[in-house]
Formats: sequence, C-alpha cells, structure tokens
Amino acid sequence: MDPSTQSRSERVDLRMTPAAKRTLQQAAALTNKSLTEFLLDHGLRAAFDTLADRRVFLVDKKRWDAFMKALSRPPKDNPGLRKLLARRSRWDK
Repeated sequence: MDPSTQSRSERVDLRMTPAAKRTLQQAAALTNKSLTEFLLDHGLRAAFDTLADRRVFLVDKKRWDAFMKALSRPPKDNPGLRKLLARRSRWDK
C-alpha cells in the first residue's frame, strides 16, 4: 500500500532550537507545504536513500562476473559447521 494513502496515526516529537524551526518553516513555505509535510517528505526521502545505500550495490561487469562465479562454486567443506548444523537446537529439545 502506498504510504501517502494510509491514515497518519503515528506521531514523532522533535526538540529543536527556534532558529532550526524557523529555517524548516521557511523551507516548507517555499515548497508550498506544511511543516509536517515538508519534514515527512524530506525525512522519508533521506531514509529511503540511506536504506538503499545499504541494500543496493553497483559493481562493474568484471566484479559482477567474479561475484557470480564465486556464488556458483560449491562451498568448501567445513567440518565445524557440519557438526554444528547436525546438533538439535536448544529450542527443539
């Protein structure tokens, strides 16, 4: 569901200096938005950019091919991991 069509039931309280509030109010007014709309729009944009920066990785073809080659290789034998996975979990006992 599009976040802009959902009802707004959550609140966030902010503490800031009067100068910071005036600056935000001026910026909101210049974009013909309320302070709430301005903060929500820009805050969400910053949040999405921050999240995408940690979820989307751009690599050149050479590195992509090397990555895909590494993924397609069978895993190396790891006796310690094999032993760990063979044990029952504490919550399964």
